Amino acid sequence: MKKIAVIGAGVTGVTTAYALLNRGYDVSVFDQNRYAAMDTSFANGGQLSASNAEVWNQWSTVFKGMKWMLVRGAPLLVNPKPSWHKYSWMAEFMANIPHYHRNTVDTVRMAITARELLKSTAANEGFTFDVEERGILHIYNTKKEYDHATEVNALLTEGGLNREAMSPSEMKTLEPALEGDFYGGYFTQSDMTGDIHRYSTGLSEACKKKGAAFHFNSDVTHITHTAQGPVVHWKDAKDAKNDNQFDGMVICAGVGSRKFGKMLGDRVNVYPVKGYSITVNLNDETSRQAAPWISLLDDEAKIVTSRLGPDRFRVAGTAEFNGYNWDIRDDRVRPLVKWVEQKFPNVETEHAVPWAGLRPMMPNMVPMVKGGKRLGVYYNTGHGHLGWTLSAATAEIIAEKIKEEI
Repeated sequence: MKKIAVIGAGVTGVTTAYALLNRGYDVSVFDQNRYAAMDTSFANGGQLSASNAEVWNQWSTVFKGMKWMLVRGAPLLVNPKPSWHKYSWMAEFMANIPHYHRNTVDTVRMAITARELLKSTAANEGFTFDVEERGILHIYNTKKEYDHATEVNALLTEGGLNREAMSPSEMKTLEPALEGDFYGGYFTQSDMTGDIHRYSTGLSEACKKKGAAFHFNSDVTHITHTAQGPVVHWKDAKDAKNDNQFDGMVICAGVGSRKFGKMLGDRVNVYPVKGYSITVNLNDETSRQAAPWISLLDDEAKIVTSRLGPDRFRVAGTAEFNGYNWDIRDDRVRPLVKWVEQKFPNVETEHAVPWAGLRPMMPNMVPMVKGGKRLGVYYNTGHGHLGWTLSAATAEIIAEKIKEEI
């Protein structure tokens, strides 16, 4: 039986491990944390959203970013401190603007495939993850925003997604808890939400039952390559040094993938784009009644929401270009709390729990799913803000490639 190492036990790593196990490989998963899904896969927005597959590579995004640099609490923040990685990444981001149409359509198709795979896998393996199959409603405050959404809708339709235009009255009928004046909206019935951490831990347990070995608390210090394949060197929880030879390996390490790519002679140009979330604990009946069940995406504020069962409400957003920085800043969390208080004034926010994670973004906003320069080395990383949404599809793609070659 061929041995494959997977570096990273977030949602991308565990879906990759699962796809490899289903193809008969002996799989070992390495992660620096004590449990699966403790970094970017811990508390994201919770949406499985093919409707949010539009890539960001547009001049309008660049101009908004420049304007927002001077606005405290804006959806996008760029630390102006010089950094070759950051500014070269941004230059490559702009170079991919001509590919906006193709990359958006391709991402939609991948998201639709992944969404069904994720759902069927949970059903087949018998674990739950607070899934809500109520759809996702995109809300727009102005005609300009709505008109752009209509243009995007043509791309989503080309990719195979059906979205329904909604009037303000239809939006409030769909979600009675929503307050405010809106120009219009688009509703995607086929999208869904859930708890990414529960999904990832549930799938990691399913992988263990199928025979996967998980090496938690393991710091992969370096990777060497021999004619027989890659060798993983790591320190365990007791700081003991270990190494093991594999027939192949898949780097699924999120923002750490760039570091591992350098070890193997590959350029993995992921940049860590920080996102924030708050989990609002609905401790009283008034809050439970006032919080929405339909998942929302506020296009102007760049905020998404998910109802995680009766007692939790997740609100996430913002994009911060500030390097490998996990600090939770109050001025970035406050706009999320304020948004909840404006849109859902009867929801108690006193016990909102803040979180921040680093999204691994590629400059073209498309995941890196391919082989490396060296035999037996593969990458499944760079999923950005669509990590959960795309993970099952990219896992199948890379596992099938490995099956053809190893």
